[in-house]
Amino acid sequence: MRIIIIGCGRMGSGLAVHLTREGHKITIIDSNRDAFSLLGPGFKGEALVGIGFDKGVLEKAEIGSADAVVACTNSDEANALIGRISRNIYKVPCVISRLYDPRKAELYQSLGIQTIGTTGWGILRVSEMLSYNQLDSILNIGYGQVELLRIEVPALLAGRPAGELNILGEIQIAALSRDSTTVIPTSGTILQKNDVVYLTVLNGAGDNLKRLLGLE
Repeated sequence: MRIIIIGCGRMGSGLAVHLTREGHKITIIDSNRDAFSLLGPGFKGEALVGIGFDKGVLEKAEIGSADAVVACTNSDEANALIGRISRNIYKVPCVISRLYDPRKAELYQSLGIQTIGTTGWGILRVSEMLSYNQLDSILNIGYGQVELLRIEVPALLAGRPAGELNILGEIQIAALSRDSTTVIPTSGTILQKNDVVYLTVLNGAGDNLKRLLGLE
């Protein structure tokens, strides 16, 4: 994935290093050149000095071809603005903004911007959210504790019961759409090719989800 991270504090720098090691192409932006020292000498991504919501800076970072943008500056206003620009103007598929004020979260989630608060903001958690880019995240519930995901049934699950997508306390199938009909399936409902399912997924259940869907 091509990922742009805005804000090179402890979280932004740690996330950049972690994702680079996982093989992603990372560009990190910060207005303070000295902040890049947190990346360490072995960082293999690109570091740009500039304001994270500046059009010229974002286009230099090739935001038009980015798979994801993560805004983690120390300003709610900047993170929200970056999220709106990334989602609405550049149509970035996956946008995550850190918001310190939980009252703002529902508004930005309704605009298609995933948000996470300081209590849930961690490198592994953000990496997990980015992996959901393949799955079409619909809604972030409870300020990051649970997500509602939309997926098309993979070939390996066609002909299998819907109950195989449930893991008690971690993953629950909430609805199933087939043709023009949407239902709440039973555990015995047989999945078919081209079905679309909606899953509620607990924070931390990403590895189990990918295993169920054959994404590992």
